[in-house]
Amino acid sequence: MADAVDVLVLGGGPAALCIAAELNQCGVEVAGIAPQPVDAPWPNTYGVWAEELRSLGLEHLLEHRWHDTVSYFGAGGEADQDQTLAHGIDYGLFDRAALQQHWLDRAEGVRWHHDSAESVDVGSMQTSVTCASGAKLLARLVIDASGSRTHHVRRPDQGPVAGQAAYGVVGRFSCNPIEAGRFVLMDYRCDHLSPEQRLEPPTFLYAMDLGEGVFFVEETSLALAPGVPYDVLKQRLMQRLDKRGVEITELIHEEFCLFPMNLPLPDRSQPLLAFGGSASMVHPASGYMVGSLLRRGPGLARAISVALKKPELGSAALARCGWQSLWPPELVLRHQLYQFGLGRLMGFNESLLRTHFATFFSLPQEDWFGFLTNTLPLNRLMAVMLKLFALSPWPLRRGLVLGAPRNQLPTWAQSKG
Repeated sequence: MADAVDVLVLGGGPAALCIAAELNQCGVEVAGIAPQPVDAPWPNTYGVWAEELRSLGLEHLLEHRWHDTVSYFGAGGEADQDQTLAHGIDYGLFDRAALQQHWLDRAEGVRWHHDSAESVDVGSMQTSVTCASGAKLLARLVIDASGSRTHHVRRPDQGPVAGQAAYGVVGRFSCNPIEAGRFVLMDYRCDHLSPEQRLEPPTFLYAMDLGEGVFFVEETSLALAPGVPYDVLKQRLMQRLDKRGVEITELIHEEFCLFPMNLPLPDRSQPLLAFGGSASMVHPASGYMVGSLLRRGPGLARAISVALKKPELGSAALARCGWQSLWPPELVLRHQLYQFGLGRLMGFNESLLRTHFATFFSLPQEDWFGFLTNTLPLNRLMAVMLKLFALSPWPLRRGLVLGAPRNQLPTWAQSKG
């Protein structure tokens, strides 16, 4: 059995690297357990509003940046073709290798064990982790940053967890699938769908011009339980491209994403701390998390480093300090408000969703930006939600209050009951 360290981090993805790096910067003795090498390339893309990184001094971590950022919320008929909603704020795509290296550099000296955690046993002063290899590692505090599918973190059962699913393609096309130099946050136009498909849960296009004739196009669902199957998303993406006379001429990369949007907050009395997806840090309104990792990681690391200086604190007490720092009462209440709103939107049909988002983005930029980045104080968040309700037409207000259940179960979900 290895000598005990201060903190043992489970996982090797963005959340694990982030918290290990920030703890290391605070002088904490850290080790990690990762099933894959922590310098292995990450498969998925990560987007962020550039202003989030500017405020952190990390704009250099962007690989791409767009000034022309738009959405479309029309139905897609001729009258809607020119109804482009300009957001007026830059959007960026992380340079994944640069972001990974940023955290690896800050985590220099952290020892990573290429293994997986099988069981976690909490003692009075230390926690023991048994690995798949049979190795046992000790730490005063264990942080699970291995993702939302972890079986080590306790959380209440609040019913099915809704997933945001996406199928995307990086490639070259017979003609531009979107305007050159443009980023499309949401394209809810549905003129490519059959009448039957329009009765099913809506999906939207998320797309960007990556330069040199390469584009990324991704068909995405807002949230659904169970999540929209990849074959449905792929079919819809192909229909969308075909409607606009676009063919894929070179497939460079396919992307498959499914992550939870309404995962309940963990039991914050448990003696195991969590971070990232394990800690339900995916934003219920936007599906984003990396910006939150960058903002909240340093504060959590500082709180843990202070608590570790008290030798009388065992694993449970240290975890309690961590939970209080990561999820203070205000952030818990904000999370609950977001989850309530998501629950309403999940029942909206295509027409109501288009109306909702068109209304939402008519709010002042600082309001919708703060809402999507979870940077509004609680009182301001409540005021923005009330303002949105006041601006909404009556059918949308009714849906926001009562919910708007869909008329029928989608054909692809009928077999699942």
